Amino acid sequence: MRIAVGFPVALALAACGSEAPSEPATGEIAEDELVIPVMGEQIDIIAFGDSLFAGYGFADKADSYPAKLEAALRAKGINARIVNAGVSGDTTAAGLDRLEFILDAQAEKPDFFILELGGNDLLRGLSPAETRANFDAMLTILSERDIPVLLMGMRAPPNHGPEYQAQFDALYGELAEEYGTALIPFWMEDIYQDASLFQSDRIHPTEEGVEALVASTLDEVMAALPETDEAEG
Repeated sequence: MRIAVGFPVALALAACGSEAPSEPATGEIAEDELVIPVMGEQIDIIAFGDSLFAGYGFADKADSYPAKLEAALRAKGINARIVNAGVSGDTTAAGLDRLEFILDAQAEKPDFFILELGGNDLLRGLSPAETRANFDAMLTILSERDIPVLLMGMRAPPNHGPEYQAQFDALYGELAEEYGTALIPFWMEDIYQDASLFQSDRIHPTEEGVEALVASTLDEVMAALPETDEAEG
């Protein structure tokens, strides 16, 4: 059975505060916002995650977070190409199992890697120690291959108990510090309290929810991107 991952959005609400943003971002470009021509060297990015990257519930992957993020980066003039390597149901163990296969399948070494996993570990009640060990192994592989990483953090729901919650919530920041990766501590922070931005399962974002996620994380993604050599001339 395939297990969808977005449950932390539904279950972790009580753990993440109580006041929703009054005007959630939509991800749309304002009429007076200039779209910058795409320039510079191509930045090859792998978006590696679970159903939240795979585009669960959408008929077209063009509606997924990685696809809309690519479009937003290009609208900012960044020559980004994002490979969507999201697989619904993936735990960190499953991600570790396929990581090197995905890396080896690329024609060129990726310039950047966005790592979004952990939600299905929560769903299955896996120990934070096991989740940490899997992340540790993945980040070691990426570090050995000299691939910069942005880690997309999740939060544990309170129903697992305070000790579990504290251990799980801390592991993203601790790993990011240990491996020198960029980090978005809870990448769904800006939408999780707005039910209108989620599909009927109250787990996976709607198209509007994905657009809002892109808008709220775009600056952090841009800040984490590696610098590219300027074109000669």
